[in-house]
Amino acid sequence: MYRFAICDDNPADIAYVTELIEKWNQRAGFVLEIKSYLSAEAFLFAYEEDTSVDVLFLDIEMKEMSGVELARLLRQKGARLQIVFITGYMDYIAEGYDVEALHYLIKPVTGEKLEAVLDRAAERLKTREHLLILPLPDGIVRLPLYEIRYLDVWKNYVTIHAGEEYSVKRTLNELEGELDDGFYRIHRSYIVGLRFIKKISRTEVTLKDGTALPLSRKMYEGLNQALIRFF
Repeated sequence: MYRFAICDDNPADIAYVTELIEKWNQRAGFVLEIKSYLSAEAFLFAYEEDTSVDVLFLDIEMKEMSGVELARLLRQKGARLQIVFITGYMDYIAEGYDVEALHYLIKPVTGEKLEAVLDRAAERLKTREHLLILPLPDGIVRLPLYEIRYLDVWKNYVTIHAGEEYSVKRTLNELEGELDDGFYRIHRSYIVGLRFIKKISRTEVTLKDGTALPLSRKMYEGLNQALIRFF
């Protein structure tokens, strides 16, 4: 089951987006739960009790707490749900990048545009289920790809940096073949998770936790293109 949420202070907009999602799902065929919230505060209260939301359709212009403020707060809490902003304006694109928004839908939302975004969201949900299987001395670790910030190699060992660090006697090339398009080789010794990148320069990639990784100059353009495709 996938769980979608719609947060909008206009009940008519909620009903309209819900109808479009349900129409899309007649083709997609998922077991789908859709919940709605009339304020950012209401969603946040519910999310603290149940974090199983997969995709959040979020109006930006709301009373009290705005959609952008809610999205920032969710990311600060470590929420990995996909966020789709719904807005009547194009003024929030920079903020959307900061909170890893999947897409912007400009009101009035059309069924065609919403279906394209839903298809992307569904593909990411499938990708999220992918795992990296790591045989370690004390057992096997099944590590979701979306938790991996980066990988680096030293001599004959690769270290995978996620919530914890895991070192395995493998080559970086071997592990690269088990990753998806959410990762990019930025250096002969480093692979980075695109969702964790905060800033890039010609020679360095800075992650959201402040980690600085070397960037090969010949990888700079390719990394920019990979980021555009991913986001």
